[in-house]
Amino acid sequence: MNGKVALITGASSGIGSATAKMLAQNGVSVGLFARREERLTALAKDIESEGGSALVLKGDITKREDVANAVAQITHSWQHIDILVNNAGLMPLSFIKNLHIDEWDKMVDVNIKGVLYMTAAVLPYMLKQCSGHIVNISSVAGRRVFPAGAVYCATKYAVRAFSDGLRAELTAENKIRITTIEPGIVKTELADSITDMEIKGQFAERTVSMRQLQSGDIARSILYAVTQPDYVDVAEILVIPTDQGT
Repeated sequence: MNGKVALITGASSGIGSATAKMLAQNGVSVGLFARREERLTALAKDIESEGGSALVLKGDITKREDVANAVAQITHSWQHIDILVNNAGLMPLSFIKNLHIDEWDKMVDVNIKGVLYMTAAVLPYMLKQCSGHIVNISSVAGRRVFPAGAVYCATKYAVRAFSDGLRAELTAENKIRITTIEPGIVKTELADSITDMEIKGQFAERTVSMRQLQSGDIARSILYAVTQPDYVDVAEILVIPTDQGT
């Protein structure tokens, strides 16, 4: 992994932050993309204090110009890009009948369009290299739909479908590997975006006695996928808490 370059979206907390640290500890130079610059700066300092290399890339994943600028910065600094981790996401669960339409829009913009925009920005470099690895963070919600999760699940099904399409088009011919990571319940800030009080209480009740996954558990899954030999493409990894069951 020494000398490789990765770009991680949603790097300011949770899975993104843990993944950045883990990749950096394994010799990868990491570009840290998110809106909260102060958190990215603190993360970069932590990585650099341990001998790693990090680049702060402040931006909004829903803005194509921010995405393009981030990729331009990382390729200018390190001349290539080997790994993309499309991690940024929102999960404001709500019952359809409560019509949180603005939140639906945000989920589509971040969870789907953000993945499309960042993939489109890095793909020309990976095609030129005839190598690369795109890791898309979907969810167990990309496999089964649950009440109050209709729109969120739809976005994660879309990520899974997009990953399958990328793999069909790119992996065999262009040697660009595609991995879909599907976490179950992870103890992160993701649930903080829930504003629908009906589901907020139910979600809290379900998770209070559960030993949830930690961000590092998902980071290790990503590390496993990207450290396989070039002829091995880890297509999907589903990781759920033992207590979650399904």
